[in-house]
Amino acid sequence: MTKNIAFQGELGAFSHAAAKALYPGNPTLPCVTFEQTIAAVEEGDADLAVVPVENSLYGRISDIHHILPQSGLFIVGEYFLPIRMNLLGLPGATLADIRSVQSLSVALGQCRNFIRKNNLVAINSVDTAGSAREVAELNDKSRAAIASTIAADIYGLDVIAQNIEDASHNTTRFLVMSREKLEAKPDGDNVKTTFVFRVRNVPAALYKAMGGFAT
Repeated sequence: MTKNIAFQGELGAFSHAAAKALYPGNPTLPCVTFEQTIAAVEEGDADLAVVPVENSLYGRISDIHHILPQSGLFIVGEYFLPIRMNLLGLPGATLADIRSVQSLSVALGQCRNFIRKNNLVAINSVDTAGSAREVAELNDKSRAAIASTIAADIYGLDVIAQNIEDASHNTTRFLVMSREKLEAKPDGDNVKTTFVFRVRNVPAALYKAMGGFAT
């Protein structure tokens, strides 16, 4: 059976790219928020959700970390996607025309050096691909978006600058979430276990909790 894959963002988002890489040819379900992405699986509108949890430059993506423990879903896979950020603008626009740039806060955080160097005003938006769509709709040559080249193709924008991320090793880790467990073989390769726990608010609590795994 072909599985339907939910992701946060619009068509052309990096989560969309991760979903396509993991499940090429499968139908996808764009969702506005992480909550809606998880709910799509919980309620049966999608079979799996592909969600970002951390980035090598930006760190953990806190919004999804708050949602996953209460979701009731199971982690059944992971994927590491190299992230290549691009400055997208209206056809014919140049870097000299751009005064402000919008994107997901995580994407803006991964391009701080480029934004600072070019004296651009950063505008936080819901997601990268949605920012590309909005730039196309605004029809303002001074506005740009940080997004993928896929988004540029979908929304008819020019790629003004490529690979503007702060470091070439920029990578995002995605988790695959499911309503059903996937039992890993104890002697299998590439098996990971993820768990959530709470510690008391006392000195060295985390050290004591983790110490058991070092012995």
